[in-house]
Amino acid sequence: MAYQSTNKSISVQEMIEAKKRKKSANGVADKVVPFLLLLTAIVSILTTIGIVFTLIFETFTFFNRVSIVEFFTEKSWYPFSETQGSYGIMPLISGTLKVTIIAVLVAVPVGLSSAIYLSEYASDRVRRIIKPILEVLAGIPTIVYGFFALTFVTPILREFIPSMEVFNALSPGIVIGIMITPMIASLSEDAMSSVPNSMREGALALGSTKFEVSMKVVLPAAISGIIASIVLATSRAIGETMIVAVAGGSTPNLNWNITSSIQTMTAYIVQVSQGDAGFGTTIYYSIYAVGTTLFVFTLAMNLLAQFISRRFREEY
Repeated sequence: MAYQSTNKSISVQEMIEAKKRKKSANGVADKVVPFLLLLTAIVSILTTIGIVFTLIFETFTFFNRVSIVEFFTEKSWYPFSETQGSYGIMPLISGTLKVTIIAVLVAVPVGLSSAIYLSEYASDRVRRIIKPILEVLAGIPTIVYGFFALTFVTPILREFIPSMEVFNALSPGIVIGIMITPMIASLSEDAMSSVPNSMREGALALGSTKFEVSMKVVLPAAISGIIASIVLATSRAIGETMIVAVAGGSTPNLNWNITSSIQTMTAYIVQVSQGDAGFGTTIYYSIYAVGTTLFVFTLAMNLLAQFISRRFREEY
């Protein structure tokens, strides 16, 4: 009996020691893991600050050579001119806005229609099939979209618009709209699905049709999420690079002709980054000024999306 008692006492002591060791290991993990998470957060913040300061510093270098008034008021952009170059960013902004507006006009109706169908009409089985297929579009490389616009969409459009140039604003605008459609559809569908079923049932009980419930109850209730998705998708369209670089051309024109060649801010950055300008030249520093302008555009769009989401959010 004593031997058994001794064995039991040893076993209990071993259990206590093991528990202490485990507690000590957990204590180390509790101290190390928060430090690692903080470190990753600091790295992300420092990276963002580094990008911003790099843009600002190089942009100031550019504005030491080119007047900021000329940059925002001049109506021509010819940095590669053999004589004195012209650095008026308005043609690049014009090209960017043309493509973005076309993309939004394509993506918003298609994306919202898809979201309403998935949220209000589709069965669970159909939703599980269609939604992943829609989201696959977001995973296609943009360079593939660019060649799709150039070799497929543009020839079709030229059948209907013979005067359209090979490089134009309409074709990349349509394809960018197709690319951002999944963002609008997915985020809007999530916003609509979060609307309580009691609101739908109450409207149906009052005699509303399914369409009336969707358009007059669910859509207004999810309006903050829907508008935020549209703003974010617009920001994505503004910053798109490869589609416009491949299918849009490299002709900065200050007009609203969507059938002629254009150049966007991102396409210009790609052009210079390919080695068309030497390091330290005014043309080289101009890509930072253009990049800063693009950064301000996208930052404003993201801040607008956050404001709309907070301002019009419905709590259920």
